[in-house]
Amino acid sequence: MEEITNKIQQLAHHYLPDMTRFLRDMIRIPSESTQEANVIHRIESEMNKVGFDDVRIDRMGNIIGRIGSGKHVIAMDAHIDTVGIGERANWHFDPYEGTETADEIGGRGASDQEGGMAAMVYAGKIIKDLHLESDVTLLITGTVQEEDCDGLCWQYLIEKEKIRPEFVVITEPTSCRIYRGHRGRMEIKVSTRGISCHGSAPERGENAIYKMASIISELEALNHRLRDDSFLGKGTLTVSEISSLSPSRCAVADGCQISIDRRLTQGETMATALQEIRDLPSVKKAQATVELYSYNRPAYTGLVYPTEAYFPTWTIPEDHPVCQSVVMSYRKLFHEEPIVDKWTFSTNGVSIMGKHHIPCIGFGPGHEAEAHAPNEKTWKAELVKAAAMYALIPSTYIHTIHQLEEIAK
Repeated sequence: MEEITNKIQQLAHHYLPDMTRFLRDMIRIPSESTQEANVIHRIESEMNKVGFDDVRIDRMGNIIGRIGSGKHVIAMDAHIDTVGIGERANWHFDPYEGTETADEIGGRGASDQEGGMAAMVYAGKIIKDLHLESDVTLLITGTVQEEDCDGLCWQYLIEKEKIRPEFVVITEPTSCRIYRGHRGRMEIKVSTRGISCHGSAPERGENAIYKMASIISELEALNHRLRDDSFLGKGTLTVSEISSLSPSRCAVADGCQISIDRRLTQGETMATALQEIRDLPSVKKAQATVELYSYNRPAYTGLVYPTEAYFPTWTIPEDHPVCQSVVMSYRKLFHEEPIVDKWTFSTNGVSIMGKHHIPCIGFGPGHEAEAHAPNEKTWKAELVKAAAMYALIPSTYIHTIHQLEEIAK
């Protein structure tokens, strides 16, 4: 095994110039949610170049590269859409041309999360080079619309493409730590209604904004009372948007609406989170409507695949065979103990594990703090480390499963 791990490490270092070039190419292609077509075709070209056994693009626009045809189906996923660049003046370099030093690659998507895609593709190359694909069907997926609606792409892959792997490696940035879960989230809308009248005599009407003001105050207090968990941390909520309706700026508002970003810890559900808000005295007094948003934005292919904006919490136990096989891969490659932790933000795992109960594990190049930030960057050493891990994980998992089967006998 040591000979194989040494070869994997050597090849991961050898392919760093190719990974760097590929990642910089992806960064140069703007690929915000629903506008990913060009970057998908760039990935298609690279997968074919390195010798994937099959490469295809589904109706939603996700790209699926296959290596091997064994009985154990394993997937590795990177969403390849990005957020926008925000205020251009906050960037010290062109976010799409990017930048490169001896140690770093900068640009929009470098950490979140096209770096994961670059490392996965060249892990596939290493697996092919060393003939490590026996007993495995490895699916490398580049998924779309995650920044808009995390998990939607994998809802489609599972429900329509009928892809159901034994587990999925999420390659979102983890600083090359092993992550085994994260909080869920919801996008909640609260609406109040009033009666408009002329602003010179507000006593004639009912101001929907004043009704909402009381609700916002109680929501702020509710945030401090939400459930806590020793691993995932505390559930949270914050008011993220507010808008109102009025016949004019000289009239009492007859409608008001807020959006709530609700983060769910272990034990919290869609039903409990909605009911907490509905039970607030101000909500009851205002007879406010509390509901989930839905998402139905067309993919770049034109496909519409609507879903509720509910993204469940998920974790897998530290002693789960998937987690243990990834920990074992890390030890074999790097001769040290990995840090096993969790993400702060949300990933496609909300659908894969949260909704469909397919185990997920996280390992990715780049850092969470770089996500959505100006001057986003990733580290070349982490690309090498991630590529080596992705190349070894499948065979280590198969070995772990065979050991468990022998014990069971």
